[in-house]
Amino acid sequence: MVKIRLRRMGSKGNPFYRVVVADERSPRDGRFIEEIGYYDPTKNPIVIKIDEEKAKKWLAQGAQPTESVQMLMKTAGIN
Repeated sequence: MVKIRLRRMGSKGNPFYRVVVADERSPRDGRFIEEIGYYDPTKNPIVIKIDEEKAKKWLAQGAQPTESVQMLMKTAGIN
């Protein structure tokens, strides 16, 4: 099954995340199919950038977002 999930990047204590489409069996920071955006909780205000076209394409193909990505997409205005 394909998931839309967060991939942790950045140094210790200074994380940012990339929103990626990946097989659910691959590790959190491992192989992924496509990068569709990013999320930076360290900035003020928080930065959320998700490519709406790519996200909708993957959702239409049956990719399941994780709870955290679903919340980010709702915040970004993507349903």
